[in-house]
Amino acid sequence: MDNFQLDGRCTCGAVRYRMCSSPMFVHCCHCRWCQRESGASFALNAMIEADRVKLLAGTPEIVETPSQSGKGQKIARCPICHVAVWSYYAGAGETVCFVRVGTLDDPDRLPPDIHIFVSSKQPWVVLPAGTPAVAEYYSAKDYWPETSLTRRKALQARLRR
Repeated sequence: MDNFQLDGRCTCGAVRYRMCSSPMFVHCCHCRWCQRESGASFALNAMIEADRVKLLAGTPEIVETPSQSGKGQKIARCPICHVAVWSYYAGAGETVCFVRVGTLDDPDRLPPDIHIFVSSKQPWVVLPAGTPAVAEYYSAKDYWPETSLTRRKALQARLRR
């Protein structure tokens, strides 16, 4: 693991956590599903191995919700203020946390690595030059750095066991 460390919490502070390494990749998702779920113009999620997220206080409540893929997702929410701190998606199960960047104490440290589903972004959202943007989804091998691809391969190997 690298020397990266970043803490986060829900609004009331009952659930606190620490990312113990840098994320594999940060998505800014502009799909209509994320817009509806977040109540905002996009969702910003940092993908990180679940065993690299350490609970510092509280226990999130896992809420199963539908997803656009039809496979559902599990959202970890504070049982008191109900703020979502991360999600698990069906593809990786509970081995990968999609940490909600807005819940980090210093969210400015994790700008998006890519904008996805920009075909359905709000028309007034202006995307920054220099950050990849794709109409729908993408292939990780085309955008992820080699170190993140290596981490992903290790996770996939664990899932096959």
